[in-house]
Amino acid sequence: MSSLPARVRVSRLPLPPTPNVSAQLRRLLPGVGLDTVTQAAAALAGGRVVGAAVLAPDGYQQGIEASWRGKGLEQALMEAVGQTAPAGLETGLQ
Repeated sequence: MSSLPARVRVSRLPLPPTPNVSAQLRRLLPGVGLDTVTQAAAALAGGRVVGAAVLAPDGYQQGIEASWRGKGLEQALMEAVGQTAPAGLETGLQ
């Protein structure tokens, strides 16, 4: 697993997500239909969702707050939902 900042935790989410978690997922991934999600993960820092990843029939998507990009969350979120990035390929972020 990726090396993350000490105060960040990445966890797989139970489905369907709670209303509060759904709101955070919509904030980070506005174009994703949460009713089609088959797997989801969130990165939390200080009790706040700063990144999210979902897997749905139409593919994998992730969204990370700009200030948290490039700190290992991208790879950790991918791994949490069972995805792997090809070597040298950056993930598409929102």
